[in-house]
Amino acid sequence: MNFVFGILSQIISIYSWALIIYILMSWFPNARETSIGQFLARICEPYLEPFRRFIPPIGMIDISPLVAFFVLNLAARGVMSLSVWF
Repeated sequence: MNFVFGILSQIISIYSWALIIYILMSWFPNARETSIGQFLARICEPYLEPFRRFIPPIGMIDISPLVAFFVLNLAARGVMSLSVWF
């Protein structure tokens, strides 16, 4: 069972890095129009969309990715604590 939790933890870690890269790409003009940017948009936007619906931007700053990243880290910690129980 620890193998499954280890794999799930690695998937969450890889997804976290993809999310960080996707967020940082917004700082560079036309970075999201590249093939890597489009690929990251396909895997990150479905996760970010619910957060953007409920958390309005503050001025011109969108804090929803920060909240989404925090929730993803909570999920990773939950997986790790579940692996202790099993």
